[in-house]
Amino acid sequence: MTLPAPTYDLMLLLDPEAEQPAREKLVTDASEAITAGGELLRHDRWGERALAYPISHKASAEYHLLQFHAGSPELLSELHRTLSIADGVVRFRIIKLAPGTPEPPDALAAAGAGRAEEAEGESAPAEAAGAAA
Repeated sequence: MTLPAPTYDLMLLLDPEAEQPAREKLVTDASEAITAGGELLRHDRWGERALAYPISHKASAEYHLLQFHAGSPELLSELHRTLSIADGVVRFRIIKLAPGTPEPPDALAAAGAGRAEEAEGESAPAEAAGAAA
């Protein structure tokens, strides 16, 4: 009985000050490497977000989450080598997921919902003030 290929997450943080074509090329190259040596399951673009702490004097980064099956350990080595030397990569991390790990959240939808709740919360005191007057 053959076990299924392990699933990996590649969290890629790109320099938002780098040119857009250069950032797109980094993501495309990583996706093509994964497709050539495994199977790309999903690619989530989480957009630009603030970092928890400055990295290389950067306060924010463009986040990408690529989830994939690796056909061989060489794929992981190749990704690590190319992303380590690539200009425009602030940080990256490849994580092997444990079986049964839930799907990652849709970060852009969650961020939009959070902003909508904030907007509702901001308008409620104004409505209450208008009703009291």
